[in-house]
Amino acid sequence: MKLDHCSNRIAQGKVTLMQELFVNELGFKLLRGLPDEIWLRQKDSNVDIQFCESNSSLSTVSDKQNSHIAFISNKPEKELERLAAWFRARGYGTKIGSWSDKEFYLDVPEVFVDFSIEAMYPEIAEYDI
Repeated sequence: MKLDHCSNRIAQGKVTLMQELFVNELGFKLLRGLPDEIWLRQKDSNVDIQFCESNSSLSTVSDKQNSHIAFISNKPEKELERLAAWFRARGYGTKIGSWSDKEFYLDVPEVFVDFSIEAMYPEIAEYDI
């Protein structure tokens, strides 16, 4: 089998917001969209992200540590600050934290049901394979 995509749950009514974030701020392309689901792909990637609206209760940040969408950046904290400002400009509260001195996360509790967005320094993902 070959990995195709991962799916994460977002709050009801937030599919357009997530599409705007991932397309306009992170350079993804919309592959497919339904009223309550979208599939996106970033240039030069071969694994897609699906977002599905859910009426599940929102998780706490501690629950989300092991369920995140991770990005590599030379300035991870600054990138998350930029995304947090984007959400705040649209009226959403945000929380930025860190799991180490090289791994940072962004939570938008009103939007992200079961995940956070992580940004980390490139050396974290350097694997000898």
